[in-house]
Amino acid sequence: MKVGFTVQRDEGLESIVYDHFGSAPFFIVVDLGEHEVSTVGNQNLNHVHGTCNPVMALDGRGLDAMVVGGIGAGALNKLNAMGIRVYGAEVSTVKENLAMLKGNKLRELSGENSCCSHQGGCGH
Repeated sequence: MKVGFTVQRDEGLESIVYDHFGSAPFFIVVDLGEHEVSTVGNQNLNHVHGTCNPVMALDGRGLDAMVVGGIGAGALNKLNAMGIRVYGAEVSTVKENLAMLKGNKLRELSGENSCCSHQGGCGH
């Protein structure tokens, strides 16, 4: 299983989860099967709100899950259509959230609980 995390700075497993998928400067990718940790620069960082391209952003990494501080409904739906389950971060670091994910303690996000599902759009 490969899990991605939105982060502002590459500090490996100690990286703090960033508050929004589309504008995250980096993604930490943890391959649980291979016990590997890698960093991917957001290839789609500069985009108009609502036009996030997760395939480009994640550089085709073949993720199974994504842990985010926040995500818009459009990006969430695109990730789900790619077969990627999206979870809301509950604690600060990649390491802590990974432990919670392994323990089935992170909530899976849906269109109703994405940060941009409300009327009027996002405030970021």
